[in-house]
Amino acid sequence: MKKTVKTEVLRINSQRPNDSIIARACKLISSGEIVAFPTETVYGLGANALDPSAISKIYQIKGRPSDNPIIVHIADMKTLRGLVSEISPRDMRIIKKFWPGPVTLVLKKSNIVPKITTGGLGTIAVRMPRNKIALALIKRSGFPIAAPSANISGRPSPTKASHVKDDLDGKVKLILDGGSTEIGIESTVIDMTLRTPVILRPGGISKESIEDEIGEVHFHDSLLGLSTSTKRINKSPGMKYRHYSPSARVVIVEGSRIRVKAKIIELTEKLKDEGKKVSIMTTSKSLKPKADSVQYMGNTLDTIARNLFANLRKADSDHIDVIVIQGINYNNTGFAIMNRLKKAAAETITV
Repeated sequence: MKKTVKTEVLRINSQRPNDSIIARACKLISSGEIVAFPTETVYGLGANALDPSAISKIYQIKGRPSDNPIIVHIADMKTLRGLVSEISPRDMRIIKKFWPGPVTLVLKKSNIVPKITTGGLGTIAVRMPRNKIALALIKRSGFPIAAPSANISGRPSPTKASHVKDDLDGKVKLILDGGSTEIGIESTVIDMTLRTPVILRPGGISKESIEDEIGEVHFHDSLLGLSTSTKRINKSPGMKYRHYSPSARVVIVEGSRIRVKAKIIELTEKLKDEGKKVSIMTTSKSLKPKADSVQYMGNTLDTIARNLFANLRKADSDHIDVIVIQGINYNNTGFAIMNRLKKAAAETITV
């Protein structure tokens, strides 16, 4: 899609969203335009979820495959009841515990939801964000807002307005700049239409936290590296296609901490000898390879998640050839972080 519009970026207070700015954004969305806005996870590319022509624009802007469903964002339970055919007591336990927040439920859709919004499926992925700008936009608009990540498909998700502008300048009329997002990785998507719920995409809420609330939950086979038909892995965004990839080649090194450090140093020296520009992403401040840059990811899962996509994008802005990343433990939201990294990676080395 060629650049056809002038993109305006408006700074908006994340705690007290300006009414006039929200009204302006809603006017654009109501007229079928697309507006980028922050959520607590990543920035979203918003359109009226019930307007097929507006949803079609999202697919065109992102270069998104048409069978990749879009998450619908709501601000109240009345809207949810109109979008789905049923809500079970088990669904309500998750809703009461985690909404507003970074959990998306896959439920059976009602007839008012266009097939283009759900990738042609009989289910809908829906969540209630807790970001005040997002909630104000949804409430003021009066309809559910479909909002995939506000980036070109396949690129690292945007956690700042500048990331959105880098990808979509000239393709959207308005970007609401609410600062850096709080969580930094997308919502957890869980299929509630099955007897035992299945996590389709790990995210901001861990499997362990969900199980504490509703009992046994499974990861989808594709998340565990088990073979599965591609026709059956499109109930959620982030499942079927490669995602989160910077222009640089990504290599993950995981395993024993001491061996990982040694391997990163060895690999960096080899790549430098080949004339490559190398960036290291690490959780260890003591790791000092002779790389062109070293990005410290943080020492908590929350910090690592918050910085993840920004670090990948910074490597691209620094014209890095190869990003070598130290793997982290898979516990709790570490599973979601490693899921994003492995989808971005060209190679994973285990030592």
